[in-house]
Amino acid sequence: MAVNSDSKSAASLPSEAESLGLWAQIKEDWQAHGCDWTKPGFRAVAVYRFGNWRMTLEPKILRAPFSILYRMLYRKVRNTYGIELPYTAKLGRRVIFEHQHGIVIHGFCTLGDDCIVRQGVTIGNRYIDRPLEAPKFGDRVNIGAGAKILGAIEIGPDANIGANAVVLHDIPPGGTVVGIPAKLLKPKE
Repeated sequence: MAVNSDSKSAASLPSEAESLGLWAQIKEDWQAHGCDWTKPGFRAVAVYRFGNWRMTLEPKILRAPFSILYRMLYRKVRNTYGIELPYTAKLGRRVIFEHQHGIVIHGFCTLGDDCIVRQGVTIGNRYIDRPLEAPKFGDRVNIGAGAKILGAIEIGPDANIGANAVVLHDIPPGGTVVGIPAKLLKPKE
């Protein structure tokens, strides 16, 4: 099969969320958060979307005032609501931050579409000598309160992570894990 040398690789194409405009993404996130602009989760995601949008502005001198505004809003959300969501993370569409406080998302983490994150969740690296390793989540992952997901692991679509679980290994699609360290529950037969 011949390959057109002008075609872009899948990795260089924008994600579905990035292909939407800023206001379309924010409207979709607003609807996912119950059409309530006062929810801290919605505000955190809106600031995240703004942070990504401002990086598309060229030249850098035009981007500068938006970067200052983004940094102020990011710190306001982090310090007021306790949701640390840097613009460098990859966030899918309609991701919901159900509650506030104690949520830390690694800057290289990938969250798929329709994921739910609750309070006290930490998604980060596992080893101090490998600071860029972060989890990758499929679509529709449900993360319980207080869960810790650490390391370069993959969480399959439709997975459920129980409250306070410490996840250090991959989770298959549709799997449910609970405990410290997290163990996969076997489905009822």
